[in-house]
Amino acid sequence: MKVTLFEQAPYRFLPSDFEKHHNSVCDTPYGLTTPEGVFSSFTDHIDELMIGARAGFDGIAVNEHAQSSYDLMPNPNLVASAIAYATQSQGLDVGIFPMGRSLGKTREPVRVAEEYAMLDVMSNGRLLAGFPVGLSYDASINNGIPPVEVRGRFEENLDLVLRAWEDREPFAWNGRYAQYPQVNIWPRPLQSRPPVWITGIGNPKTMQMTLERGFGFNYFGFAGAKLTGPRIFSRFWEIADELGLERNPYRMGFLQTIAVSETDERAEQEYAEHVEYTYRKGLGAIPPEKLAIAGGVNIHGVKALLRDPGDFGLYSQMRTASYRELVEAGTVIAGSPATVRDQLISYCREYGIGNLHAMLGFGSLPKALAEKNINLFAEEVLPHLRKLWKDDGFSHHWWPERLGGTPLPVAEGGASARKAEAS
Repeated sequence: MKVTLFEQAPYRFLPSDFEKHHNSVCDTPYGLTTPEGVFSSFTDHIDELMIGARAGFDGIAVNEHAQSSYDLMPNPNLVASAIAYATQSQGLDVGIFPMGRSLGKTREPVRVAEEYAMLDVMSNGRLLAGFPVGLSYDASINNGIPPVEVRGRFEENLDLVLRAWEDREPFAWNGRYAQYPQVNIWPRPLQSRPPVWITGIGNPKTMQMTLERGFGFNYFGFAGAKLTGPRIFSRFWEIADELGLERNPYRMGFLQTIAVSETDERAEQEYAEHVEYTYRKGLGAIPPEKLAIAGGVNIHGVKALLRDPGDFGLYSQMRTASYRELVEAGTVIAGSPATVRDQLISYCREYGIGNLHAMLGFGSLPKALAEKNINLFAEEVLPHLRKLWKDDGFSHHWWPERLGGTPLPVAEGGASARKAEAS
């Protein structure tokens, strides 16, 4: 099993009554910040990622959320490039995983291809390339993309990025959303093609596309993994069965907020206020109408939601949820090393998860406590997780070859970049 350290870069010093006076973390007045608070939010974030790189994690993962106080990250490649250079210079062979650039909102897809290629070169072939469709508020409110265009832009931009990496000759691109007289990026990735990962929330059409094209699939357990995970993972594997594909756990990545301390009781004492901050003043403080702007979900996703809206789990209660309610729903796994590892092993084994993205720095968590969380997890949980799937005979086709991955056979996804030629 591969385990990455994942962190957002939240502003950690919002007022204690923030959620009572502000509608959303997507339109938080910047006047609530201080220069020192913003500076430390970024520097501590990078320091914590480097602590994880030295502690033995398989990869370091970052994300993109523009114009929001819960993640001050307009471009994850900026931080990923710093981590790529620092780990390369220190001889730390960890994957560099921006989860990543939101292709549904970008008007510069070739720039995305270039930035990712540069990261692969800087890391000497350690890039994992994440491509989310993008959150509705970010694409349509922050970036002015009409909601009905977001999905189409994502699909076209993904084809263009992959072709830009793989074609050896300059080519013209005349797409619906982007037109280039010439595409000829320098540099190209060192990998023949970096592993591609798609992040989704449960849309069956996204899952089907991911499986058909040989990509990895990431699911985030923010809405309460015990409530939403069984349905999401079952759906994914049922679609794989319909397509005649192997239930290889390495296809699946799962992001989970985790808090580890010496005992279950001490975990609550140390982390409760920071866990509550994370969801009351972060993800839970995004109104549903900003996450699902009309027209931003394709018809297949709408049909799935109308049949059964349970994919959103605890989301409607997050603005007031207590630590214990969040733990009970599986939004966070917290406790002693034994408690945490037993829950994670059981969950990953039951639902076929081969890649865990451990969110160990979150919300208002101060740097010293985040460092404790990272190191305790690395020392007492991580070694046990690595044993999962070790003897089950699966090949990991969604990990850089330099770091032990096996390139995906051409018969499954190898020609995916040719799926849609623009003309």
